[in-house]
Amino acid sequence: MKQFVALAALALALAASPALAQTAPPPAISVSGEATISAVPDQAEIDAGVTSEAKTAREASDINNAAMNKVLTALKGAGIEEKDYQTSRLSLQPQYPPAPSRPGPATISGYRATNRVAIKVRDITKIASLIDALVGAGANEIGGIGFMVSQASKLLDDAREKAIADARRKAEIYAKAAGVTLGDALSISEGGPPPTPFFRGKVAAPMAAAAPVAPGEETLSVTVNVSWAIKPKE
Repeated sequence: MKQFVALAALALALAASPALAQTAPPPAISVSGEATISAVPDQAEIDAGVTSEAKTAREASDINNAAMNKVLTALKGAGIEEKDYQTSRLSLQPQYPPAPSRPGPATISGYRATNRVAIKVRDITKIASLIDALVGAGANEIGGIGFMVSQASKLLDDAREKAIADARRKAEIYAKAAGVTLGDALSISEGGPPPTPFFRGKVAAPMAAAAPVAPGEETLSVTVNVSWAIKPKE
């Protein structure tokens, strides 16, 4: 019986070996190619809002709501469409005095209400005047400005070709060093985009004049992963 089981297992292994040989991956060299391109941002995102403090939660909330309504009205007056701004933070928190010298339960001294919106600006030439309008309407929190390139993927098309060329250059170096010949590309995949550079700061109201804003340039990069078939030199 044991001999029969052993022979059956051997037969199965021999039957499976051709299939395993067929699924084995071909010899290949896998490399990454990179390329970059510079572009001037044409859009931006601003994080702005109002923080208010009062003795009671209701009072802090009412003051904050009234101030934020003025900020939203200023956005509409500046030509920002409703689809281009969205609440990003809404909070109401108790405030406490400095820690007493003697141990004991903390006493609430007041409340702080915060309401902030993320604003997409489709014309970066209006950023300075928009910030000035927001602060003038009562915004006392300008949390950050992020610049973006709206057509980044289209602009990266040229960089994609250069990234493939960079990958081939590297693969040819490895092939020459290994004494093999480079064949066709077996697979090509693109890596994820890098995080968009983002400037974070804080601006306190009031401001005497429109804040100067320098968008500069964004460096867009692309990475491709390519596997090339290899074969012995003839």
